[in-house]
Amino acid sequence: MLDAFLITAASLIGLALTFAMARFLRGPRAVDRVVAFDALTIVSLSAIVLAGLVTGRAIYLDVALVYALLSFLGVIVAARYLEGGEE
Repeated sequence: MLDAFLITAASLIGLALTFAMARFLRGPRAVDRVVAFDALTIVSLSAIVLAGLVTGRAIYLDVALVYALLSFLGVIVAARYLEGGEE
């Protein structure tokens, strides 16, 4: 039962990765690419957590947490840059 769950989860992660990468490459605007980049990081975070679940190593969860924080900051910086806002 758990194997079927892991295979299904990995398949859905791969499908989401494909769709997000297609949006990232097609664009057409920079805002679309930033949103797609955020989606790619979320999908990769779920892949890291799934890898930690499969291997049984908790260190992957720490890596995913740090990656999530850095990704969040990166998207905020990119959005701020695209907004053109300087206070």
